[in-house]
Amino acid sequence: MMRLGTRASALARTQSAWVARKLVAGGEGDSDGFQLVNVSTHGDRDRTSPLTRIGGTGVFVSAVREALLAGEVDVVVHSLKDLPTLPAEGIRLAAVPVRENPADALLTREGNAGGLDANPRGGRVGTGSPRRAAQLMLARPDLEVVPIRGNIETRMAYAERGELDAVVLAAAGLHRLGFEDRIAESFDPWQFLPAPAQGALAVEVREDLDRESDLARALDALDHRPTRFATIAERTLLRALEAGCSAPVAAFAEVTDDNRLVLKAGVYGRNTHLVRESRTDTSVTAASAEAAGRALAEDMLAAGAQDLLAEEWLA
Repeated sequence: MMRLGTRASALARTQSAWVARKLVAGGEGDSDGFQLVNVSTHGDRDRTSPLTRIGGTGVFVSAVREALLAGEVDVVVHSLKDLPTLPAEGIRLAAVPVRENPADALLTREGNAGGLDANPRGGRVGTGSPRRAAQLMLARPDLEVVPIRGNIETRMAYAERGELDAVVLAAAGLHRLGFEDRIAESFDPWQFLPAPAQGALAVEVREDLDRESDLARALDALDHRPTRFATIAERTLLRALEAGCSAPVAAFAEVTDDNRLVLKAGVYGRNTHLVRESRTDTSVTAASAEAAGRALAEDMLAAGAQDLLAEEWLA
């Protein structure tokens, strides 16, 4: 039986079960051929401190990877945006499935119909993300952005109970948990830029997994090349900027119908921001996607991105 390691949250288990069923259908046994194994992470245990205070990069990942390396599980599933950008020794990123909705979404309190423009002047909007906070304040400087933490249900409740006028969450998680009917507005990801790799999953295995095994073949079938290439570009940019997953950095890429890669990224300070966009001239590959991310990051660093990254958000 395949053992799949996952965080214990409802979203993590839903994502992991979806992957497990894909792998089972791909040749790893029948519908009962997998077991979800809960792993508690630092980020799950501390639900009050800002991510920038408890380590940011890797706080939702390290314990799950340790279980994989220890042989306690065979496969692990993460939200790709939570993964550190540097590879982990002994672990292989075996599949990046097709991406869910990459956008950010606004949920409003009862009786507060409409999207961001309809929120009251001076309204209180919750998010734990410096990237989201910056873009909210660019769109609506009158808003008060309130730092929040917790799982999806906890953060939704701030708006549902009327403690806040609205909260901003990733649309992907809302869709995966069946909460899409709660969305008041789904932001255009080309305008309100998401986190690098937002909406994508990462499926990891030990490096020594037999590449000819049924599991390896099923993982290869699950891998979605356009999503992999897009997220390579986004995460390479993040790494080249030397920024963590909780930094005020946004990036979004897509592979076009003519197999070119378009990448747009933003770095946000308290009083200014920097946005750049690029497009590849040739058919995209993993190598060209990585090169595109690195080149755009170098352009942004030359324009002063490092100074913006040094500013502190949501302390």
